[in-house]
Amino acid sequence: MKIRFWGVRGSIPTPLDSDAIRSKISAVIQRVSRKDIESPESRERFLASLPDEIFSTVGGNTSCVEVLASREERIIFDAGTGIRDLGAEIAASSGAARCHVFFSHFHWDHVQGLPFFAPAFNPSSTITFYSPEPGLKEILAGQMRPPYFPVTMDVMRASLRFERIGTEGVRLGGVRVVPRRMNHPGGCWSYSVLSDGKKVVYSTDTELQPVDFERNPENAAYFRGADALIIDAQYTLGEAIEKFNWGHSSFSLAADFASTWGIKRLVLFHHEPSYDDRKIHKLLQSAEWYVERLASKGLEVILARDGLTVEV
Repeated sequence: MKIRFWGVRGSIPTPLDSDAIRSKISAVIQRVSRKDIESPESRERFLASLPDEIFSTVGGNTSCVEVLASREERIIFDAGTGIRDLGAEIAASSGAARCHVFFSHFHWDHVQGLPFFAPAFNPSSTITFYSPEPGLKEILAGQMRPPYFPVTMDVMRASLRFERIGTEGVRLGGVRVVPRRMNHPGGCWSYSVLSDGKKVVYSTDTELQPVDFERNPENAAYFRGADALIIDAQYTLGEAIEKFNWGHSSFSLAADFASTWGIKRLVLFHHEPSYDDRKIHKLLQSAEWYVERLASKGLEVILARDGLTVEV
């Protein structure tokens, strides 16, 4: 399976501002020497040597993750602002698409990109929306009507379907997608994707609880041995304690959880909107250090960022 990240921020979109860009340019200038700009080749080597927090950006779009398990079907989790860029790519390539969009919950940062999803306006597209919650069509249509939005959902010309799924999940060809309720104010659903012996778990907006660590058959069947766990790691441990019951976890709790269930890749996701790239990369470094101290063999820590592709 291939995982593509289109939006990785939590709460609100977070575009780079002029101060952040100036800071990155200043950091590059401080590192450059005469020999680094002698030729096109030396410039490329210099740029390639820059740390990610300087030369790249975590991104500012809100939650949207695509899992490609077959050539025919696009499986999408959440419709934050990142789904606009995904739709633009589809429109520029095939134009039409068969998309399956699963919603973790309906807070703004997980639905606000849907009105800008280009395939939804293409009559050759088929889009199926899924949630374990009742009233899915009414919920999605509710944000696309005045006074919240000037264009109603009725103008979407794609074939739209709305499916309420149970805890047994749904099969899409050879792919199975299974929901599980997690701890978040108002409720939130994680999803596991199983295909060809591989498993990916998407668990945004999750405040981990002791019950999630219990070594019982239900937890083990859902989490154990996942090839990738994409999980809310918005806070430091101190912030998670201070913001108890806000519905988000820390990178250290996420690492403990991944270690408990023998997960292969821990993907830190749903980044705090007030953190700049440098801060988020420092959290990644702290998470890597923490995993080393856990002596959790084989656990790789990855930082989710807009545009990243991970293969499992």
